[in-house]
Amino acid sequence: MKKNLTITNIIILANIIMFAVQNMIENGILIFGLNIYFLKYELWYQLISTMFVHGGVAHIFMNMFILFQFGSEIEKAIGKVKYILLYFVGGLLTSIGSFVYMYMSGNWANLVGASGAICVLIGFIALRDKYNRKGLIIWVLLISFAPVLLGFPIAWYAHIIGFIIGWLLGYIL
Repeated sequence: MKKNLTITNIIILANIIMFAVQNMIENGILIFGLNIYFLKYELWYQLISTMFVHGGVAHIFMNMFILFQFGSEIEKAIGKVKYILLYFVGGLLTSIGSFVYMYMSGNWANLVGASGAICVLIGFIALRDKYNRKGLIIWVLLISFAPVLLGFPIAWYAHIIGFIIGWLLGYIL
């Protein structure tokens, strides 16, 4: 029985490969994460590469688990082309929005992880699924602010920005 390779599985594989690459290169997490070097050295690729870089095994495992759950269902529901647009355009807009937040606030960080793009997917679902909307909003707020309250360096703004962008893209797609 032949199983179709989904876009979600390809994105997960790309994240795993990038995680290996970032760990083989000295300062790989700084080279591929979105940070102040974006301006200093005009590293435009960071707007996309940041979605594939992770801060550790637990970080990538958690993000890929959630991506598999939500991404697979959205991909089935809206098709591959719209799903690719949602994930990558939403992720790119989230990166830009997060960078603008860091620039305007002066609160620089090395932004890494797929969670901003994943929150785009969550925002998209929240718009379309009124029954689960409150739970999804609470979930995004929890993953955004609970770790901060516990002292973990989470880019909460990327989650919130991603959620809002996903919600807005839901009207377009």
